[in-house]
Amino acid sequence: MLRSLSRPARLGAAAATAACLAAAFVATTPVTATSAPTWAPADSAAIHPGVQMYTEGAQCTANFVFTDAASNVYVGYAAHCAGTGAATDTDGCSAGSLPLGTRVEFVEGGSLVGAGSTVGEGTLAYSSWLAMDRAGETDADACAYNDFALVKVDADDVADVNPSVPFWGGPTGIDRDGSPAGERVYSFGNSSLRAGIEALSPKTGLSLGTGGNGWTHPVYTLTPGVPGDSGSGFLSRDGSALGTLSTLALAPLAGSNGVGDLSRELAYAQRTSGIDGLQLALGTEPFSPVL
Repeated sequence: MLRSLSRPARLGAAAATAACLAAAFVATTPVTATSAPTWAPADSAAIHPGVQMYTEGAQCTANFVFTDAASNVYVGYAAHCAGTGAATDTDGCSAGSLPLGTRVEFVEGGSLVGAGSTVGEGTLAYSSWLAMDRAGETDADACAYNDFALVKVDADDVADVNPSVPFWGGPTGIDRDGSPAGERVYSFGNSSLRAGIEALSPKTGLSLGTGGNGWTHPVYTLTPGVPGDSGSGFLSRDGSALGTLSTLALAPLAGSNGVGDLSRELAYAQRTSGIDGLQLALGTEPFSPVL
């Protein structure tokens, strides 16, 4: 399972739980996508999909950008990035989590030998783990695979946000029909284990299909997601947002990653978060699968 990495300057801080975890509910509320009217230029935005996110010292990677009816801006990552339990905790309905309101930093250039530069901050505004625990969720697949959280970007930092996925562009919308085995997928990880080597961040690979009654998609990429990549987004072959990186499998598909289905994760958040008008923000840059 993927573990969040601790920032060198904060080795004493609590590490986030790794795991494929989750919650959920097959919501009937339509999952929609929209573009915000004003974003920072994609080539200079400091906060974007793929930016590093530190929660009490534990490092994860942003997946996508979201907005609400009040024009607030959120960045998504994995719920386990704010976890308080062990890496072996695999039930998001019972695993511990830091509370809503916990401060989160957006960072550029964090590594095992350097803290990087803080480029913005926000607060934990939604956690699928907390939502499932509060709702008394009993769906085993939701508990195992709904691993999604939202960080509300501070008002002073919203002008530095762009929703486009670096290198690939998009997202163009939300993938609502799953990912068949053999479909090409795309991602952008930013683990501090890679010591800032940007060439290792873009990833492409193949979906192995759908599991957990639609809640998860195992994938193989040329370089698998590693600790610190947790939370990063995956795009399907047309650039639509497929899911959130949650786990690294040791068996039965060694080296594969588990990707939570975003359409289900977001629908669950729309029904349980209390965030009015929560929607995915579309990328300003066209999707371009150049590899």
